[in-house]
Amino acid sequence: MTESSLKYRRVLLKLSGEALMGREDYGIDPVVIHALAKEILAAQSAGAQIGLVFGGGNIFRGAGLAAGGMERVTGDHMGMLATVINSLAMADALEKLGGYARVMSAIKINEVCEDYIRRRAVRHLEKGRITIFAAGTGNPFFTTDSAAALRATEIGAELLLKATKVDGIYDSDPKKNPNAKRYTELSYDDVIARNLQVMDTTAFALCRDNSIPLRIYDMMQPGALMRILLGEPLGTLVHRVV
Repeated sequence: MTESSLKYRRVLLKLSGEALMGREDYGIDPVVIHALAKEILAAQSAGAQIGLVFGGGNIFRGAGLAAGGMERVTGDHMGMLATVINSLAMADALEKLGGYARVMSAIKINEVCEDYIRRRAVRHLEKGRITIFAAGTGNPFFTTDSAAALRATEIGAELLLKATKVDGIYDSDPKKNPNAKRYTELSYDDVIARNLQVMDTTAFALCRDNSIPLRIYDMMQPGALMRILLGEPLGTLVHRVV
């Protein structure tokens, strides 16, 4: 397979922290992170430039901590540190498989990873390094979904991918409603107007304002990432309808 066969060459992939838990109740399942790393490296080997953003919900979630009585800013800072842990774990998994990865943090934590600098991030991608963006946007009250949309914009990604445990966006919860309808395509405005909360409104608005297509897909489907990069219409595409 050649680089020219890819429909998308530079992409940003958003993975929830919960995705890393696998069948565990907390933390990171080594089997899951190894499988994800293999799929990411296969896509990178085909010529794709890949950025990653992780959530931290498998360790801490700022909003949840705040709901339990913790001060929101403190909770969000703890959540940012959780995303650094997940990012370092993925970098280790990638490098054990022979890949090259760089973790870049939106908050200063120089002893364990680089500071996020946009030009340096782009250079890492150009040199074939999988670049992992940690610590969200570095600001409380902003989700890692928003961070993914922001970093996708900054690095000039051609596509933002959100890997979930569901194969797209539905009009209702498919786990509760067996007749739920899956959308194959939606506009950004449709998603916001219908309050389809697969990502937060800020993330959708950033994608809309910068014309970055977003695809929601099932991360548990083997080979899905490569198939999307080759142009297969898996999951749900959110884009600007002409």
